[in-house]
Amino acid sequence: MAMAMARRPINPSRRTSESGAAPFASSLRSRSRSHPYLPTAFIIVGGFLLIGYFYRGRGTGANKFFSRVEGDFSCTVEVQRAIPLLKMAYGGSMHRVLHVGPDTCSVVSRLLKEKDTEAWGVEPYDIEDADRKCKSLVHRGIVRVADIKFPLPYRAKSFSHVIVSDALDYLSPKYLNRTLPELARVSADGVVIFTGYPHHQKAKVVDKAKYGRLAKLRSSIWWIRYFVQMSLEENEAVIKKFEQAAVKRSYTSNCQIFHLNSYS
Repeated sequence: MAMAMARRPINPSRRTSESGAAPFASSLRSRSRSHPYLPTAFIIVGGFLLIGYFYRGRGTGANKFFSRVEGDFSCTVEVQRAIPLLKMAYGGSMHRVLHVGPDTCSVVSRLLKEKDTEAWGVEPYDIEDADRKCKSLVHRGIVRVADIKFPLPYRAKSFSHVIVSDALDYLSPKYLNRTLPELARVSADGVVIFTGYPHHQKAKVVDKAKYGRLAKLRSSIWWIRYFVQMSLEENEAVIKKFEQAAVKRSYTSNCQIFHLNSYS
């Protein structure tokens, strides 16, 4: 969820000289001396082309896993890729799932196709441009539009699991301190967090207009320290099962994934 183009090298043998063959040979030697790093540059460019070709041919293709905004990666789309692995890692316990994040209708629709799985969603942002299917989920109460900076409209342990994607990255520490405990409160068996890597580029103009602020992409070290601060423990058993399932399915995540235990 990836491409590169290189300018075709010019064949020196096709160059012509106005002064005949001897000046041509001299010119060619002169050009070779003036560009000592040119062969190395061609090798490097060729290497990048091979890498790009390799990744373009892997799995279902990286281009599918980018959002409609160029340069803006969607972890919400990554959730849909990971659902089969999550079901393998959590087993039959993942039966009542709440997804929180933008484009939640797509995740809820995907979860509802899973056997013995009920799903709900919270859309933190405006859905005026949502399609008819999404608006139907909202009308039926399956998806709610709610500001996640405030208490969620659900009772404690209403869901077996809560999955959140592309939402926590837009919260300041002040509101993150409120939201993450809420996600743990409404879950009974765990919280799964999908968040971007710090090196992922975000479309800043779109971020500011839609989300109210720019994304703050934090490192795994930052998140782990924060979980400890919030008294949230990682689920080591599930992490191991998820990693085993990922190896079996040749799955590589484009987002950071954290598996947390719910509050007891």
